[in-house]
Amino acid sequence: MLFSSLTFLYVFLPVTLLVYFLVPQRRFGLGPRNWVLLIASLIFYAWGGPGYLAIMVAQITLAWGFGLAIERWRSTRAAKPIFIVSICLSLVALLFYKYTGFFLANLGSLLGVPLPLLRLVLPLGISFYTFQILSYLIDLYRGTIPVQRNIGTFATYVALFPQLIAGPIVRYAEIRVALTERVSTLDDFAAGARRFSVGLAKKILIANTMGGLVELLRTDQHPSTLSAWLYLIAFALQIYFDFSAYSDMAVGLGRMFGLKFPENFNYPYISRSITEFWRRWHMTLSAWFRDYVYFSLGGSRVRTFRVIINLLIVWCLTGFWHGAAWNFLFWGGYYAVLLIVEKYLLKPVLEKLPRWLTHVYALF
Repeated sequence: MLFSSLTFLYVFLPVTLLVYFLVPQRRFGLGPRNWVLLIASLIFYAWGGPGYLAIMVAQITLAWGFGLAIERWRSTRAAKPIFIVSICLSLVALLFYKYTGFFLANLGSLLGVPLPLLRLVLPLGISFYTFQILSYLIDLYRGTIPVQRNIGTFATYVALFPQLIAGPIVRYAEIRVALTERVSTLDDFAAGARRFSVGLAKKILIANTMGGLVELLRTDQHPSTLSAWLYLIAFALQIYFDFSAYSDMAVGLGRMFGLKFPENFNYPYISRSITEFWRRWHMTLSAWFRDYVYFSLGGSRVRTFRVIINLLIVWCLTGFWHGAAWNFLFWGGYYAVLLIVEKYLLKPVLEKLPRWLTHVYALF
């Protein structure tokens, strides 16, 4: 169910909002309204893939149970093994559905024997809600957040329909308090509705229009230089406005329910370097890999060679997260090389060049 679909706009969203605000809010806690959000989110998810609802429910239950175990055994030697097992089990579904076909195909090519390929359909939003579960378990193990003992509240956090399919990746720490103590005001609702409307307009008026142009140019059997550049620019606009539109709509929907989600885009095409670009594009994903992978590997506090290796690892993982194919790995490696070159060679040069020239460089 797309946010821009008539079913969502004229049935699902109005009914969810009506029921949500009709349910009385208790003086302490938000139990009833959280259950409305949870049930609506499960219906939203089941609409796009009912067969995979059980997988998400199982992952939520496992993560919640392991969270309690980590908290229970925190001061003992058992805490680390429990944490490692929880991370591994939380990744099983994502690895199986997203990467089994890739590994089987490449293993078959390596052995020279065609292996039977599993035709697996990737469960909706699994890359996003898996990362949210991982962030909860890691932060809990590090001691930066308290354990969530209410499985309904935890399930609401993981399954929230506004950001379930394409982000932003919301960490438990960012909405922990709001899950139990938020107050939905008219100002919040109005701000959320405006933000949702902006995202909807970006999707319908710009992204879809650019998408039609992209498809038209893609089928051109004899493209000219001009049409090739037009295709490139149209695709750049389509992918940005499509993705940022979803993020706008997700942030707006969250605000309507009294939840403040993190921003995911900050005008990335005004960047003057690739380093700046990745601080502005899909910011919650970049921050996730930075905080949970890059810093865990030592970040920039180690020798130069190790920093380079860390950047290569992080960006190859980032590419592989986007898709199970070699082109995504090469894409990640490509950005790693650009970032390394900027960090150690181009940074002083870029700082001295005119703004317009660095802007052209980054766009190119």
